Amino acid sequence: MPATVIVGMQWGDEGKAKVLDALAAEIDIVVRYQGGANAGHTVVVGQERYAFHLVPSGILHENKVCVIANGCVVDPQQLVKEIEELRGRGIKVDRTNLLLSERAQLVMPYHKLVDQLSEKRKEEHGQKKIGTTGRGIGPAYVDKVARAGIRVVDLLRPDFVKLRVQQRLSELNPLLTAVYKEKELDADTVTREILSYAGALKPLMADTAAYLNKALADGKRLLFEGAQGTLLDVDHGTYPYVTSSNSTAGGAATGSGVSPRKIETALGIVKAYTTRVGAGPFPTEMHGDAGEALRQKGGEFGVTTGRPRRCGWFDAVCVRYAAEVSGVDALALTKIDVLTGEKELKICTGYKLNGETIDRFPADLHAVEHVEPVYATVPGWEESLADIRAFEDLPPAAQAYVLQIEGLVGTPIRYIGVGKARDALIRRG
Repeated sequence: MPATVIVGMQWGDEGKAKVLDALAAEIDIVVRYQGGANAGHTVVVGQERYAFHLVPSGILHENKVCVIANGCVVDPQQLVKEIEELRGRGIKVDRTNLLLSERAQLVMPYHKLVDQLSEKRKEEHGQKKIGTTGRGIGPAYVDKVARAGIRVVDLLRPDFVKLRVQQRLSELNPLLTAVYKEKELDADTVTREILSYAGALKPLMADTAAYLNKALADGKRLLFEGAQGTLLDVDHGTYPYVTSSNSTAGGAATGSGVSPRKIETALGIVKAYTTRVGAGPFPTEMHGDAGEALRQKGGEFGVTTGRPRRCGWFDAVCVRYAAEVSGVDALALTKIDVLTGEKELKICTGYKLNGETIDRFPADLHAVEHVEPVYATVPGWEESLADIRAFEDLPPAAQAYVLQIEGLVGTPIRYIGVGKARDALIRRG
């Protein structure tokens, strides 16, 4: 697999890091192509749990190079903290295994402040919050598109950074004082803070697009890692309750500088049930005790914020749509073990809307909020799946569950996650 992209098929938190970790032996370079520290990826190695936000989880493997590409927005404070924490746990992190795109945009202190104040103001005025992580991701992407951002490479030019900060605060400070009733930010203070990370990040800076294209020409195997999920894509997700970047497979090309013609395979990652963090429509959401029981059983709490995830039954309609939009060749079905012990399982096969049954995920947010799921009910299983490594050894009901999802989505399921352990993965086909 010279170049493969893995992409979430739901609203994020599908278990992409686990699948990436399992595939790491087959690849040379892991590329993070969009998003920022709003992402949260978890890998369990033995008794050790590693939580990643900006650094690709492939860093846990020797002789692999991890790349934070140009499509990302990078909080330098968080990145330096993450690197130091990894080094403190004995993980090597230096230029030989981590490269940072010179063209990636920086998340500035004022981006995080505005993000948090905006959500707070919506709540105070009785408006629906977007449900952001408060990490400044949206405002950073806004500045990028408005050509008011600061890039990683700019850290090497302190006078330029100071000028850019002054220009941005000349527009932002009136907003802070008049709308949010906050104090003005001091340009010198913000500049000193952001430049304080330059020394730690300079050794990692690189023209990553040139590096990746040369690596492909040299026969290296690349894996592109997306953050969030397809239904949070700014174009194709449940807008406006989405992230601020393209989290579909297509984002891998623009977010890395590698031609889409060179990315040969797309692998969709999907949870055996459905979860969502933050606001927005969720047709198959389980409320009350049933939803809470699934949340506790699956450990469904955000890696980045700790917020409880909303939980629900598997939604084949949204996954089928996501598989189409990202053009995935195969799926990895994760956390099927969490469903062990359920007497019956439900799978959403379609929606009822205005008296009609539809099988297409609507673009209209109001429609998504008001659809009624059409469910197929299937038997569950009681047996533990943790030690199973072959599809044929799964309980018959679990096999049937996988096959029904595969048929409804119309995409083969190549991997099945059966536990938290690093090797708790069935490879199929």
